[in-house]
Amino acid sequence: MFDRLDPAPADSILGLTEAFKRDPNPRKVNLAVGVYKDAQGRTPVLAAVREAERRLLAEGEDKSYLPIDGLPGLGSQVQTLLFGARHPACREGRAVTTQTPGGTGALRVAADFLARIAPEATVWLSRPTWPNHPNIFQAAGLRVDVYPYFDPATHGVDFQALLDAVAQIPSGDVLVLHGCCHNPTGADLTREQWTAVAQMAAERGILPLVDFAYQGFAQGLEEDAQGIRILADHCPEMMVASSFSKNFGLYNERAGALTLIAETDRAAAIAQGHVKRVVRPNYSNPPAHGARVVYTVLRDPQLRALWEEEVREMRDRIHAMRHLLAESLHELGAPRDFSFIVRQRGMFSYTGLTPEQVRRLRERYAIYAVSSGRINVAGLTQATVEYVAQAMVDVLTQGIPQDIPAS
Repeated sequence: MFDRLDPAPADSILGLTEAFKRDPNPRKVNLAVGVYKDAQGRTPVLAAVREAERRLLAEGEDKSYLPIDGLPGLGSQVQTLLFGARHPACREGRAVTTQTPGGTGALRVAADFLARIAPEATVWLSRPTWPNHPNIFQAAGLRVDVYPYFDPATHGVDFQALLDAVAQIPSGDVLVLHGCCHNPTGADLTREQWTAVAQMAAERGILPLVDFAYQGFAQGLEEDAQGIRILADHCPEMMVASSFSKNFGLYNERAGALTLIAETDRAAAIAQGHVKRVVRPNYSNPPAHGARVVYTVLRDPQLRALWEEEVREMRDRIHAMRHLLAESLHELGAPRDFSFIVRQRGMFSYTGLTPEQVRRLRERYAIYAVSSGRINVAGLTQATVEYVAQAMVDVLTQGIPQDIPAS
């Protein structure tokens, strides 16, 4: 059976990381994978996480199974992070949370849940979106379609086209939105635009499903949740897939959550029962350690304050790299205006580079980016940003490779 298989294509992003690891060029730069790097180019373990782990070890963290829906108490902490401490959906028991293996796991649980309760629904994804989104929903057997989102001319949201498209989505379909730091474009909705989308979704009976992977990386933990809270104020039902990979740095611990809001507490409890039904034959129950770290940090005022400061520092570094890259491109004579990089939010920027230009970046300079032109700004450092900027100028002008300052 296995001998008849053709080779499977490499993942469009993780495959680049494997190629990056094999590249012998000492000046190589990985701007493809969505992992935060510090000023030294390392993925840090946060001080709040280290302290939480120290406490868990001292307390004798056990290795027993968690319940199907995850660590008791984590759900209320996640809901407070999403909606605030006093949101009516939380006070009235209309919000329920299931711990999942990362944000991807939350999306897949949501997809399996939707395939169980609404197999005829179409899932609408932004164009463009994270490349794994269609894989997740199609693997669950759901239909996938797209709505316009990005305007290449402005490097921002083509909001009128988006709203016109949402106005045509049938009742009962699912609208996938990025809570903040849109992946791959870095272009986010404004508060007014969130309100218009929420009103339209409520009018048409569309179910919002928010992928919330970067809370705290755009403007702040509270500010980044404004879209979710606006949706919760307008829509009787919604879902949110949370990830703690980025804002806690828990990439390999697979800590995430799926939160569901229903119209009544009874409907929420019944819906969570169905969510647990799709979890059980999949991974049975989620991993414990990352969830315990998140829970320990969020419920302890001292650790929570330390974590919030560390999130702010990560956000500020990303903003600084955006400014520095845009300034370097301008000073080096880039043939187009890259000031939009400063206006975009989060780790990613849709640079406008073509697949051919991305290929030349990789082959000439060992700079790895996704073929769409998306780069991870958080992968830049003070030592590499000028090297990357000069290489971008070169491939844009299609000139002879230049002598580029050593990083």
